[in-house]
Amino acid sequence: MRVPINTITPESTSADITGWAHEIRDLGGLAFLLLRDRTGIIQVTVPKKKAAPQVVEALKDISRESVVRVTGTVKPEGKAPGGREVIPEFIEVVSKAATPLPLDVAEKVPAELDTRLDNRFLDARRPRVSAVFKIRSAVQHATRNFLFDNDFIEITTSKIVAAATEGGTELFPIAYFEKEAFLNQSPQLYKQMMMAAGFEKVYEIGPIFRAEEHNTTKHLNEATSIDVEVSFATHEDVMQVLEDLVRSVYSFVDKNCSTAIADLEIDSFAVPEKNFPRLAYTDAIEIASRGMDDPIKFGDDIGTAAEKVIGEEMGRHYFIVDWPSSIRPYYAMPYENEPEICKAFDMMHPRMELSSGAQRVHQHDLLVSQIAKKGLNPDNFEFYLSPFKYGMPPHAGWGLGADRLVATMLGLQNVREAVLFPRDRHRVVP
Repeated sequence: MRVPINTITPESTSADITGWAHEIRDLGGLAFLLLRDRTGIIQVTVPKKKAAPQVVEALKDISRESVVRVTGTVKPEGKAPGGREVIPEFIEVVSKAATPLPLDVAEKVPAELDTRLDNRFLDARRPRVSAVFKIRSAVQHATRNFLFDNDFIEITTSKIVAAATEGGTELFPIAYFEKEAFLNQSPQLYKQMMMAAGFEKVYEIGPIFRAEEHNTTKHLNEATSIDVEVSFATHEDVMQVLEDLVRSVYSFVDKNCSTAIADLEIDSFAVPEKNFPRLAYTDAIEIASRGMDDPIKFGDDIGTAAEKVIGEEMGRHYFIVDWPSSIRPYYAMPYENEPEICKAFDMMHPRMELSSGAQRVHQHDLLVSQIAKKGLNPDNFEFYLSPFKYGMPPHAGWGLGADRLVATMLGLQNVREAVLFPRDRHRVVP
């Protein structure tokens, strides 16, 4: 099996390594080949007068990003990456790359995001880009660890549904034999049904689909959502779970991804402080109105411009709580003494919304009434409503955008940079 480059140290005596030709520099009597794999870069130094003829000939056939195998002697070299170099005894071009390359993997020539996404397989060879996805993998690993350690059961729900889960028209219809079906907007209804099943604490990490005609740096039409639902819990309870999860994920990345963080040139990776502030919706729109030309009135949603104004004032992760019932989904529990306000929340990064959640309506008759108030037909939700007739416990939950979590964690300017193959209103390939 191939030996990873990062296992070759200055103390090693020999190496048999295979990777991509990151850079090639020919200085006449001396040539340098930088060989790269996912673990790092190593310098191969070829003194042409001393090298075997096969090595010199093979070197001529190497184009950048070709897959190359090198065997040779390892020597300490302070100026080389990792403080070591390989003096080759044998070089083999395993797979030659065509020229010119669609983009510069060495990052000396910048490429537009569209060019990068069109050639994502090549873009992802760049250490800075691969670092994003190493960290994303760590984020999902840490998420599962946290939830497993806190007695959550992972579930997998269908992404093909017969009706909208949350109302609205942002649905992708699909031909499903003789019927019309849709791609699911969220696992919301199914995870609530599992509360009726007695699972008590569930989560799912999976795709969600929204047919929204956005064209922004924070919206996608296919996204990855981390969804949680908890029985016998209030909105305050699950807000604490959410805060603890986010801090735990940041801490895991901080402890385990130092090389990837360095590749991204992040100067100070900080775990968010405890006790995310709670900001009432009424206070949030007041802050936004002070910093915007167009004031926000009660019942308006909080858009991108408003999020920016509020985020600049808050300066850290925070919650917006106590939303108007009129602009939240039918399953959000209204306050008993003030039904125009519901027990809903958004968790915010200073740049954007990361999560939305609420305590849910668990009473069957109230839920039917709420659905009707939203202009929806309760008859279309019978599969969902039925469990509420047979002992549905009080429950609460949230959905957290994994793509946005990674993008804000790493300071990425566009959420597409945190997704391997993003889907928006214009992009369906590769």
